[in-house]
Amino acid sequence: MSGSNTLRDRVRPAAEAELEGIPWLPALTPAERRRAEAALVVGEAEVGDLVCRVGRSPTYWFGVVEGLLKMSNDSADGGSVTYTGVPPGGWFGEGTVMKREPYRYNIQALRRSVVAGLPIESFHWLLDHSIGFNRFVMNQLNERLGQFIAALEIDRLNNPDARVARNLVSLFNPVLYPGVGEVLRITQQELAYLVGLSRQRVNEALNMLAAQGLIRVEYGGLRVLDLPGLRATAMMSRKASPSSSTPAHGDSEKDAHGAKQQPRNRNSSKP
Repeated sequence: MSGSNTLRDRVRPAAEAELEGIPWLPALTPAERRRAEAALVVGEAEVGDLVCRVGRSPTYWFGVVEGLLKMSNDSADGGSVTYTGVPPGGWFGEGTVMKREPYRYNIQALRRSVVAGLPIESFHWLLDHSIGFNRFVMNQLNERLGQFIAALEIDRLNNPDARVARNLVSLFNPVLYPGVGEVLRITQQELAYLVGLSRQRVNEALNMLAAQGLIRVEYGGLRVLDLPGLRATAMMSRKASPSSSTPAHGDSEKDAHGAKQQPRNRNSSKP
């Protein structure tokens, strides 16, 4: 698997319970599934481990079995631009694997995570032979396109509440991240890293969404109570004027460790 040597050293065959959580396996025929299951491996990524690194050639198609990853890149001024988070059930990088081109982004573990990998040759074999697999990949690419368009819209907003709402809608996407369900296991600090705001500002936005009955903040995570309402709130926020606590355009906020975070975090996966 791509990433640090320590992560590669932790690679092992996937357990039966881990295979059950892979969303594209049911789309395969029995023969295709047996072939895929024999090729799949999993590895345990520690916090900070890089699963994919900019400039490295892909050797696997990756998915999250358990935990939370982030897709990011380095900006011209030396900061970090986060495109999206990848929660359980999410598979990513199919465009890079299809084109066999080097990664243009980093994938890093925000918490201890279990990551599955399908070898690139097995990925291309399924593309050549499996109608069900092709449909799954096409759905992935279509959803990512919508995610990218939404990210462009939110990137133009100077409204932290809208950014938080849009990021939550993205993380609760049932097509891209079927393993999330109604509860997303994420801390407010992890969400702050993904959104590009301070933890305190994220907390304010979450309290606002909770007061509207859209989400409930629980121990160790967030429960969505009204996903359509959350989507509507994110869309309506495009017309709302920024609150007084919104930083000026181009300003950055500091995280809990005092490090400046970039204000233009694009919450979209690169296909």
